[in-house]
Amino acid sequence: MDVATLLEQTAERLRGVTDTPDLDAQVLLAHLMGKARTWLAAHPETPLSDPQRDAVEEAVSKLTAGTPLPYILGHWEFFGLDFKITPDVLIPRPETELLVEQAILWLQSRPKTANSALRAADVGTGSGCIAVSLAKQIDELRVLATDLSLPALEVARQNAIHHGVASRVDFVQCDLLPPHPFPLPTESNFDVICANLPYIPTETLEHLPIFGREPTLALNGGSDGLDPIRRLLRIAPEWLAPNGLILLEIEAGQGMAAVSLAYDAFDHATINLRRDLTGKERLVAIRL
Repeated sequence: MDVATLLEQTAERLRGVTDTPDLDAQVLLAHLMGKARTWLAAHPETPLSDPQRDAVEEAVSKLTAGTPLPYILGHWEFFGLDFKITPDVLIPRPETELLVEQAILWLQSRPKTANSALRAADVGTGSGCIAVSLAKQIDELRVLATDLSLPALEVARQNAIHHGVASRVDFVQCDLLPPHPFPLPTESNFDVICANLPYIPTETLEHLPIFGREPTLALNGGSDGLDPIRRLLRIAPEWLAPNGLILLEIEAGQGMAAVSLAYDAFDHATINLRRDLTGKERLVAIRL
């Protein structure tokens, strides 16, 4: 069997299983062969060995059983970078790139001093995709990355090492933020606090296809989906630097409720609700 035939058969088996069967078939085969997708297109007649066909069969069986493709591949792209991904962490989504873009713009606008580095917090870091992307983009930035899950923090640490920013990212296991003050290089207040916290209401989550396939800890936002955000907003004021910024990713439709919580936490702040490229409410920005 050659590359073209296997791609056609795999894509056919994935129809109705994934939203992009042709693309997923190409990504899967390219990964298992250690080749680029462009190589597959240029070499459709290349024969496949029995072990290669067996590996594709095993992977397709996992996909049809509900295992997300990124977990099978063991990595996924976010903000132009390749991140290690395991079932211990949430799969990075393109909509979260809006948060990273806004944080970078804010940090780049901050005044620079010789004695003070820029500081950011990534609350609920998961794979570390936000923390690592920020540190990769801004050389003078130090990041505190927190998570309740030790396995998730280990994945994030490996991603920081892979991208050469581990010396500027501090990983701490805690609920939201550690007791303040905390003896780390990031012990001063933060220029920006980023949080992509669990935001799916419990009752809604239990009826979604994602339930049981990605870590519930990273998805379950409580009765209204806003419990983690509500708790973060209660402690965030003591961590935020003067003229600092908080960026909170939310579920579409939570905008006004999340903005209301932000106004309750901050008497004097500029609070904006920002939409992603599809027009959905995606980000609450709180600027002191």
